[in-house]
Amino acid sequence: MKMKKMLAALLAAAMSLSLVACGTSNPPANNSGSAGGSGSGTPAPDPAPSGDKVALNVIAAQYGDLTKDWWAQFQNDFNAANEGIDLKVEVVSWNDIYTVVNTRVANNAAPDILNIDTFADYVGDDLLRPIKDFVSDETYAKFYPAFLEQSNIDGTIWAIPDLASARAMYYNKDILEAAGVDKVPATWAELKDACQKIKAYDAEVYPWGVDMTTDEGQACFAYYSWTNGGDFLDANGTWTLNSPENVEAVEYIVGLVKDGLTNSDPATQTRYDLQELFAAGKVAMMIGPNQITSYVEGKENPINFGIASIPANEGKSTSSVGVMDRFMVFDNEDTDDKVEAIKTFFDFFYEDTRYSEWVIMENFLPATSTGGEIMAAADPDAASWIEIVGSAKFYPTAQAKWADVKQGVINVEQQALLGGNVQELLDALQVQIAG
Repeated sequence: MKMKKMLAALLAAAMSLSLVACGTSNPPANNSGSAGGSGSGTPAPDPAPSGDKVALNVIAAQYGDLTKDWWAQFQNDFNAANEGIDLKVEVVSWNDIYTVVNTRVANNAAPDILNIDTFADYVGDDLLRPIKDFVSDETYAKFYPAFLEQSNIDGTIWAIPDLASARAMYYNKDILEAAGVDKVPATWAELKDACQKIKAYDAEVYPWGVDMTTDEGQACFAYYSWTNGGDFLDANGTWTLNSPENVEAVEYIVGLVKDGLTNSDPATQTRYDLQELFAAGKVAMMIGPNQITSYVEGKENPINFGIASIPANEGKSTSSVGVMDRFMVFDNEDTDDKVEAIKTFFDFFYEDTRYSEWVIMENFLPATSTGGEIMAAADPDAASWIEIVGSAKFYPTAQAKWADVKQGVINVEQQALLGGNVQELLDALQVQIAG
């Protein structure tokens, strides 16, 4: 119900803001979902391509139950609006997409456009084209600059953002009030004090949720590093994993765990476990993405909760972790007609109302400033998230060693939980990564 209201408000906001730059198709009739919840709706038959049409092949990731139906409608609308292009969109689940794409690449059958999260390996193998060559100036100008920079390797932008999520602190208003927590924690000291009060109030409630699993342990490291003035890299792009700020950050969160102020086993309890506990009133506070809002509100008896910035150490700035997926273009020896067809595809996809409908349907946040304006106008509750995602920091995924760093910081956290010395653990990781 909330999604339908949001879409209606979205359309009204788009008209009032005069942000629609080109013709808009009717909203996709896919809110009813697909049989079995697999997102495997049956697309309408493709129009038969004529001999002079430009063939355009896209592989897109499946985010939810409605993804396939939405792309099927998009394909039909696009082909109807662009008679000289024959677009085919193949939607593949996240479980299979890496294998599917790598197999196609190995067989010299790479798609023209790929929607996925990673891109650096494809750049390293000389498989991609610079994305700016395939995006109109008008569409390119819509993206948040910080998002584009996440696809920058050696001064070249190789991908554009599809959609995004950001992280903030969720808190149970009723528990904090009952425990005598007078203000929402904004600093590490206030967070620890609030946790102690909550534990004293009800020992059956976990005051603070922590995920140090292989699922989101790298996010945990970022939460406390970035809100302590630390980072994975310095301004020159040099790894600084064992900086004093990072050591203090890991020591702080491990200290909360050892003091019994968090969930019982952060090394095995994922963010999904925590959001279930939070929705049930068993975790008082946690950090999580914007999707938790609809998850909690969808419960039969939703808790009374609020959202705030992630607490920072005294004198430091708060920061959110941003996560985004991408569109990229493979180097398929494209003709001028193919280049123009790809530009047309991106213009059509990122048309403000259509793009905002897509982002809302998938329960994410927009990666364009115009999409953010529409969503903020349509839903006041979304405005704070738009502000957060527009200023979020990102993992250094363009770095070739990111996969090793990601697993490395998770290992440090988990070993620290077992009694390992944080300084020594981060020193060893720094040597492993940077030499």
